[in-house]
Amino acid sequence: MVPANSGFGRRNFLQMTSVGIIAASAGGTATQALASNPSADSESSPRFAPQPSPEFTSDLTTADIMVETLIAWGATHCFGMVGDGINSIVEALRRRQDRIKYIGVRHEEAAAFMASGFAKHTGQLGVCVGTTGPGAVHLLNGLYDANMDGAPVVAITGMTFHDLIGTRYQQGVDTTKLMQDVALYNVEVTGPEHAVLVTNRACRVALGDRGVAHLTVSKDTQMMRLAADKRSMGNPGARTSSAWMPVINQPPAEQLRAAADVLNSGRKVAILVGQGALNARTEVTQVADLLAAPVAKALLGKAVLADDSPLTTGGIGHLGTSPSSWAMKTCDAVLIVGSTMPWFEYYPKPGQARGVQIDMKSDRIGLRYPVEIGLVGDAKATLAGLIPLLRRQTDRGFLEEAQSRMKDWNRLLAEVETTPRSPLRPQMVIKAVSDLIADDAVISLDCGANTHFSARNLMLRPGQRLTGTGMMASMGPGLPFAIAGQLAYPDQQSVAIVGDGGFAMLMAEMTTAVQHNLPVKIIVLKNNSLAEVKFEQIGLGNSAFGCDLSPIDFVAFARACGAEGYRCERPDEVRPAIQAALNSPRPALVEAIVDPDEKPTDPDELKV
Repeated sequence: MVPANSGFGRRNFLQMTSVGIIAASAGGTATQALASNPSADSESSPRFAPQPSPEFTSDLTTADIMVETLIAWGATHCFGMVGDGINSIVEALRRRQDRIKYIGVRHEEAAAFMASGFAKHTGQLGVCVGTTGPGAVHLLNGLYDANMDGAPVVAITGMTFHDLIGTRYQQGVDTTKLMQDVALYNVEVTGPEHAVLVTNRACRVALGDRGVAHLTVSKDTQMMRLAADKRSMGNPGARTSSAWMPVINQPPAEQLRAAADVLNSGRKVAILVGQGALNARTEVTQVADLLAAPVAKALLGKAVLADDSPLTTGGIGHLGTSPSSWAMKTCDAVLIVGSTMPWFEYYPKPGQARGVQIDMKSDRIGLRYPVEIGLVGDAKATLAGLIPLLRRQTDRGFLEEAQSRMKDWNRLLAEVETTPRSPLRPQMVIKAVSDLIADDAVISLDCGANTHFSARNLMLRPGQRLTGTGMMASMGPGLPFAIAGQLAYPDQQSVAIVGDGGFAMLMAEMTTAVQHNLPVKIIVLKNNSLAEVKFEQIGLGNSAFGCDLSPIDFVAFARACGAEGYRCERPDEVRPAIQAALNSPRPALVEAIVDPDEKPTDPDELKV
């Protein structure tokens, strides 16, 4: 931990390193370079001194100790819904509102999505709480989102009275067993002495291993004071440390040389980046320029390079571009950085291209493509070690062909975006959002047809952030992610792009935004249909069934919640409606009536 008199608090440190924490798609265990590397940030590196966890006074309860430990680990917000199974946890949060803000929600699923979204947007610890039984069950979907996208989240749930566990008592769900698959660390807290140790451990696992840690605690155990707890004979008063620094490791020199040999041998090198490369924007740019390699971006890695960079071919996969697909089909070498993009058919064919992959988790190496060299390490540090070993590619023909194809692709997008139709083409709406949002906007995506259009037609600028639901691909999190983004970055625009199906799942959280005066902006693509599923059914040769949605007046709903609402149905209404929402100091929603027959196509099928 940082000394109290250093003027540089733990929370400042975590904020400063949040981009570095995101590293290559997940955390790992290796050298803590910020503490030992003389080239590390000069403002931060000399100020660190190891410290144990805070000392707790005897009158503190288990709940107090757990919340104090979360604060010590830099947690700034906790999302949840009150219930009798966590009353003592909620009371501990209430008494510390100056240090950790409790955000009450309308559904625990949204709380877990908010915790996941907060972690994705910032790289810092996301925290959520759910009461015993149904509250804990409701958290699961958002926790799986965090699990599958490597977001550091601590979830705390209640349990029934400690001596009634296993008696089929009311709401007696076995929450430890419930969370067994989703949580990297999953422990029942047995008392305040235990809480001192395991809450530290939960935070360390969530941040260090990039995923979900779960603590569950009986309602009466939450109330137990430290003075009343009797230690076991094996516990002499054990204390663990809350000092932690992100791991920044680099593979050995011989592995870097072997990787460089593979990449230098290529004449048509392609690069695929994911969210694990978000801390390595400069290095990705340098490598792409050296190798004359076009860069394709997985959805959660969309912000690695600005979309107007001459080095990128945009997205990849079903959400991607035709030039990215071409680059992967044509390359003779591929470099994968911090990505496990799921669609195998959008990688080079096995045997077509020699491969190098960089990831913080060794089990991700070769998961999607049979690479020759797997470099386990931080993306930024690994690329920095690789760059001096790479030769500049003098033949720029492969990159130039990709750039020519991107010009054709962008012309096609422009034709689609400017086609005047009513109902609107969703691409026109996304283009307007892209043009009008702030240069430092924080953008959250939902899952559905809206994701396809956003992935292609939203042109990210260098200062903008974007996240969504990646591997889980769940409907519903767009608004919760935007709320988390607004809390994380209160002075920046937080914008969600959602479909009417996904938004309707958790739209009650609009009242959460209003209650906490969060000026989020929600763009709803309304087609009264679960459009992506509809076209999947048709693509299988089936009839569309079960995909029609009963229309909701989302403008009236937003206003009923206390937010502002705007509607656009004709092309000339789109930009004024979006601009009015963006200019508002209050939460605001735009309902865009879009064509239900506009198909979210694969990249090679896009037509005007």
